[in-house]
Amino acid sequence: MFTKKQDRIETLIGVNSEIKGVITLKGTLRVDGYFEGNVKADWVIVGEKGHIKGDMTANGVVVGGFAEGNIHASEYIEIMSKGRVLGDVFTQKLAIMEGGLFEGHSKMHTSSKTEKEVSVEIRTQIER
Repeated sequence: MFTKKQDRIETLIGVNSEIKGVITLKGTLRVDGYFEGNVKADWVIVGEKGHIKGDMTANGVVVGGFAEGNIHASEYIEIMSKGRVLGDVFTQKLAIMEGGLFEGHSKMHTSSKTEKEVSVEIRTQIER
């Protein structure tokens, strides 16, 4: 998930914290407490005791706790074994570990070139 320049958590919402508002930041946000509002960050981690109620926009999102709201991730979303997501997800890659829960709709996007190649391949197989 992290590159060498992104291996730090710049912002942490601790276990006993309860915050409402909007967060916009460059870097990584880790939520181990409760946050209500929308989040826009490079990376978002919801710890096992964490809870985000609101929409998230990031490159990648890892949910070990509870996320309520839509998640837009340009790269991937990972739901850990104790993670729960209630909302729609939009991403290139979605991973749900055994025990993880997801209730909502998923929209997987890829590059337009890949979509065209897959479409042609499927059409060719159907026409045979």
